[in-house]
Amino acid sequence: MSSLAAARADNFYYPPEWEPSQGSLNKFHGQHALRERARKLDQGILIIRFEMPFNIWCGGCNSMIAKGVRFNAEKKQVGNYYSTKIWSFAMKSACCKHEIVIQTNPKNCEYVIISGAQKKTEDFDIEDAETFELPADEERGKLADPFYRLEHQEEDLKKKKEAEPVIVRLQRQSDARHSDDYYLNKTLRAQLRVCYLANDDCPCLFFIFLLLFHFHPRVYCFFFFIILSSTSKEKKHLSIYSESKEKSY
Repeated sequence: MSSLAAARADNFYYPPEWEPSQGSLNKFHGQHALRERARKLDQGILIIRFEMPFNIWCGGCNSMIAKGVRFNAEKKQVGNYYSTKIWSFAMKSACCKHEIVIQTNPKNCEYVIISGAQKKTEDFDIEDAETFELPADEERGKLADPFYRLEHQEEDLKKKKEAEPVIVRLQRQSDARHSDDYYLNKTLRAQLRVCYLANDDCPCLFFIFLLLFHFHPRVYCFFFFIILSSTSKEKKHLSIYSESKEKSY
């Protein structure tokens, strides 16, 4: 493209017959700056590109028009909500050329279908969608009050526990119960020693070790280390422990 053609494309070319008294170039050429989009401007209508704000059903052929589809729509003002203008958008569907009219609703901050189509209902269940229900406007206003939050803190915690999945609670309980491995191992070994000494084969030895544990804990630990060092005895008291656990359940 030559430099002259580029200047014309940018609308900066002034022909020799133009004079400043004739106004702008658009006025000189007898056309509007928006060209064909302003052909109905005398009727208060401007042609724009309108994007569908939600899924709708066409009133002419019952075809679905998806959200985001764009149309050449006639935009005009049809009223006011206080100082905010209410705009109307009239367009024709591509499927059957049926006219669709949509207006703005400044009061509720939304678009409203006036004629030619029907909004697709896309309701969902909160439980099925696994989402949380948002609080109402009144509830949101109360949440800003620190005293209100303090009064309802216990209730909120109760609701949270009820809504928490069972598997998560079980996992948390398991983590809390088995967090101290050393203590669990110590308790288990103490139970195994008691089960071993409580065996019918050595009742006297059981009482002897109880006395040792009471008066001489170090000697008690030394003798138990010798006893539990035997592999066969380890297997024996493990089997006794498993049998006692089965009886307890």
